[in-house]
Amino acid sequence: MRRYIQHEPFNIYCFEAKTWEHPVHNHTYFEIIFILKGKGSHTINGNTFKYRRGDVFLLGPADYHAFNISSITSFCYIRFLESFTKTPDDDKSWLNTLKLLLHTPFQSKGSIVRDDYEKQQLNHLLTVLRKEYDNRHDSRYEFMRDSVMKAILTILASNVKKQSLSRKTSSSANAVEEILLFIRQHIFQPQALRMENLCRNFNLAPSYISIYFKKHTGESLKQYITMYKIKLIEGRLIYSNASMIEIADEFGFNDESHLCKQFKKYNGIAPGVFRNQGRHKK
Repeated sequence: MRRYIQHEPFNIYCFEAKTWEHPVHNHTYFEIIFILKGKGSHTINGNTFKYRRGDVFLLGPADYHAFNISSITSFCYIRFLESFTKTPDDDKSWLNTLKLLLHTPFQSKGSIVRDDYEKQQLNHLLTVLRKEYDNRHDSRYEFMRDSVMKAILTILASNVKKQSLSRKTSSSANAVEEILLFIRQHIFQPQALRMENLCRNFNLAPSYISIYFKKHTGESLKQYITMYKIKLIEGRLIYSNASMIEIADEFGFNDESHLCKQFKKYNGIAPGVFRNQGRHKK
C-alpha cells in the first residue's frame, strides 16, 4: 500500500477529476476532504460510501482510502500534521475538542457532516481559508488561517460528538461494527488489541467477547485480527519495498519467521513468493 508523505505542517490542495488516478493509500498526515461537486463512492478502511456535493471526510494517518468517481468531481483537501494543531495557550477545552476529533475512530460512518446548513457553513469557511492560503505571504495569514481552521475543526468535532453519542444507544450490530473499527484503527498497536484491552474498551467479559464477536461476524476475534493483518501485509508486499523484518515489526510479529509462518498458514505460500507473483502481475 502506498503511503503519501508530507513534511510541511499545513497545505491546501484542490483539483477536479473524471477518474481516480491514485492507488489505495494512507498518509503521514490528517486530511479533511471537501466534495465541492460531483458524485461517486469513497472507500475508507474497507467500507464504501456514496458521496455527493457538500460531503466532508476526515482521515487520520492510519486510514487508507480511494475514490470511485461517477461524475466529474471537484475535491478540496486540507492537509495538516498533528503538530499544526498544537496551541501555546493552555486551553483545555480546545485540547479536548482536538483529542475527540483527531483520535476518535468514526471513519466507518462516511461523511462527518449530514446537516445541509452546516455543510454551507463549512463551504463558506473553506472559501475564506482558500483565499487566505492564496495570499499566505501576507502578514495576517497565520492569524486568519488558525482562526478559520479552529472554526472548521469545531464544527467537525461537534458532529463527531453527536455521532458518538448516537452510537452509544445503537444496536448490537452497530456495537460489533465499533469493535471492527477499533481493530482497524489499532492494527499497528498489538497491545491495544489484547483481549483484556478489548474487553475493557467495550465493557464485555473475557469469557463472552469472543462468543459475541463470532455470533455477529461468523469468525473468531483472533482470526479476524490475523486475517486483517494479512490483507494489509499483502498490500505492503506488492506496493512497498519494505523488508520482511520491517513488515514483521510494523505489524507486531515476534520476528520475520513468525510473520512467514502466519502468512503461509493463511495464503498457502511464503510472503516472498507472494511478493514476486504480485509484482509480476502488475
